[in-house]
Amino acid sequence: MRISDDRYSRDRLKLDLALRLLRHEARTCTIQHITGLSGDRIRKLYRAYVMQEAPVRLLRHRGKAPRQSSWFLRNAEVRRQAAVLGGLFALCGLLDPATDATAPTLDAGELFCRAYETYLYEHAEACISFDHGWCLLLALRGQRGLHFAQCPRCEALGLIDRQKPATATCGWCASPRGLGTH
Repeated sequence: MRISDDRYSRDRLKLDLALRLLRHEARTCTIQHITGLSGDRIRKLYRAYVMQEAPVRLLRHRGKAPRQSSWFLRNAEVRRQAAVLGGLFALCGLLDPATDATAPTLDAGELFCRAYETYLYEHAEACISFDHGWCLLLALRGQRGLHFAQCPRCEALGLIDRQKPATATCGWCASPRGLGTH
């Protein structure tokens, strides 16, 4: 048996993606949801590969993954960064209604990582963790969470809560330094 055989390629893709997610400090439950690997297998991967090779010890977040979409509207900076990350999700095709985010594929996991890594590259002081980014994707995909809308002041697209139309201004206009123009 060779590890390069076709029958092992899907397992290898799962393991590679799980290692990538571990390096982003994703929670075990998030990695399980994206890759389908067991929690025990993920912890073993962390101990065998990530813990040994990382120059700086990566955090292993414990507990439930974030679920509240209101977190993305808590202040203007988070709203701006969430809008950028949501836009990257849209560019990668992750917000396409034809795909099902509740049962992600390995390809969708790869696209999510690409969008999140682009977000990290663009924001030196990123305030959205990997798990919060996953929560944002699920909120944008759901009918009860967040969606994009045009700001009434500057006409830019931004994130708003479907249940609270009062938050319809974009992150820039909501900030104290916002002048209503971009």
